[in-house]
Amino acid sequence: MADPQMPESSPPDAPGTTPATATTTAAAPAVPPPSFVKLAMRNMVRKGRQSLLHFGLTAVGLSSLLLLLAWFGRPTLPQ
Repeated sequence: MADPQMPESSPPDAPGTTPATATTTAAAPAVPPPSFVKLAMRNMVRKGRQSLLHFGLTAVGLSSLLLLLAWFGRPTLPQ
């Protein structure tokens, strides 16, 4: 597989390239794409009010669901 940083027309030991320039281009790390967490945080900062509203609705809905399940699943005590 060819190195993506080296042009395919010139081999690695071509007379025009020196070992110092070949090692500096190969040593430069490739920048990875931003993670999903970073993208989500950036989006939440940009759309703050809508994100807080959705978070609040989700929290209320999940709490209501858990409370409803607890109410229906409560044990019946003999009297």
